[in-house]
Amino acid sequence: MGIASRMIPTEDASARKREIEEKLNQEQETLSFIRENLEKSDQLTKGMVSILSSFESRLMQLENSIIPVHKQTENLQRLQENVDKTLSCLDHVISYYHVAKDTDRIIREGPSGRLDEYLACIARIQKAVEYFQDNNPDSPELNTVKARFEKGKELLEAEFRSLLTRYSKPVPPILILDAITVDEDLELQEEVVLEHLPEAVLQDIICISGWLVEYGRNQDFMNVYFQIRSSQLDRSIKGLKEHFRKNSASSGVLYSPAVQTKRKDTPTKKAPKRPGYDNDLRVKLHSDALNEKHGAATGKDDVLDIEIDSYIHCISAFVKLAQSEYALLTEIIPEHHQKKTFDSLIQEALDNLMLEGDNIVSAARRAIMRHDYSAVLTIFPILRHLKMNKSDFDSTLQGTAASTKNKLPTLITSMETIGAKALEEFADSIKNDPDKEYNMPKDGTVHELTSNAILFLQQLLDFHETAGAMLASQETSSTSSSTSDFNKRLLSSYICKVLGNLQLNLLSKSKVYEDSALSAIFLHNNYNYILKSLEKSELIQLVTVTQRKAETSYRELIRQQIDMYQRSWLKVLEHLTDRNMPVFQPGAKLKDKERQVIKDKFKGFNDGLEELCKIQKGWAIPDKEQRDSIRQSQKKIVSDAYRAFLQRCANISFTKNPEKYHKYRPEEVEEMIEKLFDTSA
Repeated sequence: MGIASRMIPTEDASARKREIEEKLNQEQETLSFIRENLEKSDQLTKGMVSILSSFESRLMQLENSIIPVHKQTENLQRLQENVDKTLSCLDHVISYYHVAKDTDRIIREGPSGRLDEYLACIARIQKAVEYFQDNNPDSPELNTVKARFEKGKELLEAEFRSLLTRYSKPVPPILILDAITVDEDLELQEEVVLEHLPEAVLQDIICISGWLVEYGRNQDFMNVYFQIRSSQLDRSIKGLKEHFRKNSASSGVLYSPAVQTKRKDTPTKKAPKRPGYDNDLRVKLHSDALNEKHGAATGKDDVLDIEIDSYIHCISAFVKLAQSEYALLTEIIPEHHQKKTFDSLIQEALDNLMLEGDNIVSAARRAIMRHDYSAVLTIFPILRHLKMNKSDFDSTLQGTAASTKNKLPTLITSMETIGAKALEEFADSIKNDPDKEYNMPKDGTVHELTSNAILFLQQLLDFHETAGAMLASQETSSTSSSTSDFNKRLLSSYICKVLGNLQLNLLSKSKVYEDSALSAIFLHNNYNYILKSLEKSELIQLVTVTQRKAETSYRELIRQQIDMYQRSWLKVLEHLTDRNMPVFQPGAKLKDKERQVIKDKFKGFNDGLEELCKIQKGWAIPDKEQRDSIRQSQKKIVSDAYRAFLQRCANISFTKNPEKYHKYRPEEVEEMIEKLFDTSA
């Protein structure tokens, strides 16, 4: 057992040794393999280095050969480019020497019909001028191309003038009337566009203008522009005036036929109103009435109406045309020259309008000197229209010279001054109208002075704002408080002044009548006419602004005159009273003296009744309501007194011939009174 245990470890050691030896052999073989591979790698590396060294050497040789060749080629290319550029420059320079010859035909023939080609030709000439100025200023070619450039510019300016002259036409009057027409029946009224030049022509003019501004260095074309367009503007307004006169005189048509045509499917609509002239008919009717009173010719008045209406339309036309001209001008004229050119353009037309306005003022002034105050009526519609359009005028003339802007305000001031003077002189004339017996109405009807004064005041109602401002313009103390209410109070005070002067004058005139009853009828008729006219025309509302009890005052005056008239019957009625009437017992015989008293009463009544009816039948009370009222009142007074008298005398035997004294029955007396104030009875 001990021997066995010693043998086992010996065998294990041998096996272990053999295992280690085998591993060692394997490691040695691996080491040998690595050594062999390293030797082969060294050999390959040496071969690769040798190859690369050989390749580097060859590349250096190639580089040394190619670089000189490349440099030579690059130099040759640069030389070629320089030659090409030189040849191109020579061709370009040479072309400048041929510009004059190449452009001669086109320049001579002008730009008409081929503006683009012509401007391209001018551009070539301009470049030639610049070249010679920079490179050869002493060359004769410079003078040649300069002359050619100036010729080209002259022809462009001539073409500018020619196009404007050829295509600038006055705006047709019908088109102007359409443009200024205000139709209240149309909610959205299409704006009429005024086309002054055809579009193609306008573009050519704009093109030429742009060239002349940029290259022409000449502003003469702007003078040409405003002269031509100024003439057309003035001709347009004159054409409208002539058209208006012809059509108004022949047919009375105050609006454009074109407007009628466009709205022929709506014949029930009102004719379109003219700007600011909504009282044309009333103005004419009142003006006719005043002139007929003064014996003026109707034909002359019609002509005056046409002139006024024509002038009002021309004012509106000027604003519309001037605005249109400015819109056109902004497309053609440089911005910094637009206002000045526009100022010059509108001068002729504006001056003619202002001159015509001054003539109207002068005519009114001359008429006022002749005491024809109805002439001031011509001022009102014009002045109102001028003031209504002043804001448009100011807007249109914005940027023009102060002298241009002040023309309209100056005319307005002149009209306000002469108008205010006429109003004041008219008030004085009402007060101072002489009491001429031959001029007094024989029948006691309304006096000419009263009807004229009321008609005149009704005109002030139609133009109350204008008249109020006219009066306010003369109030130096009210310059800062000229409001609508203030102006209204001024006009109210003026109307009250005229009415007061008229009342005083009528009272004075009434004294011309020897018969106090006729004097009362005269005053009654005039006061009643004044009151009814005030109420009918709504003048009473304006009067009551400063005299609240004016209506009551006139009614009291009328009542007083009726009372005064009724007193004329007292001398008839006194015969019917109990005064001097004898006291007697029924059935008692009257004394001769007592019978004579009764006879005298009958005779006095009969004679007085006949005389009054004969006289008063020729008097007039135009107002039917007043006439009937006075008759009825007088019939009742006389009839009641006469019936009472007859009743008292019914049982009295005062004469053998009662029919001689008892000539009229009460019904017959009433019939006689019913015929009073009736010239046809």
